[in-house]
Amino acid sequence: MKKFSFYILTFILIGLVACKNKTTINQSEAGEVITDFLKANPEYKTARFDFGEMKFSSTSDKVELGKYRTLEDKGLVSITLKEAKKKFLSKDSSFVYQITLTEKASPLVLKQENDKATVKVVEYLLSDEKPVDFSQVNSSTAKVTVSLKKVNTDFSPFDKNANENSNFITKTYKLKLSKDEGWKVQN
Repeated sequence: MKKFSFYILTFILIGLVACKNKTTINQSEAGEVITDFLKANPEYKTARFDFGEMKFSSTSDKVELGKYRTLEDKGLVSITLKEAKKKFLSKDSSFVYQITLTEKASPLVLKQENDKATVKVVEYLLSDEKPVDFSQVNSSTAKVTVSLKKVNTDFSPFDKNANENSNFITKTYKLKLSKDEGWKVQN
């Protein structure tokens, strides 16, 4: 009987140790879970982008028109002059352009209306330089803090709230252990 109890106790102990190994997570595994999550749910910043029929003044809107010209050079928009008016005895002129989004802009356009679009101005990617900082709260949850580097898109000049105080953000994710899927980010 003692031998039988010893075997059962040994079997239970081995089972607990085996389960314990499956519930731990290390730094590289946490980084892989976050990388997979960011591929499926990318982090980005958006802005409103005006297009369609737009009027520009040759002096006061020179910088704004330059932003659109840059996008045209990259193939993201097409610009067609519809009307040009020279003001009498003035150096200022007004121009009406038809600005159209091209197919090349589609990966950066999230929502589009008649003359406005919501576009990605900044994308945040997992930084290679700063390691993943994590702490395992208990056997089935962990907190992971990562550094996401800021990558400007071609539409970044249209970001009205451009805050250039840093080129990265830190974000904390909560990981939860699922018996079926393993470690996953909990929303």
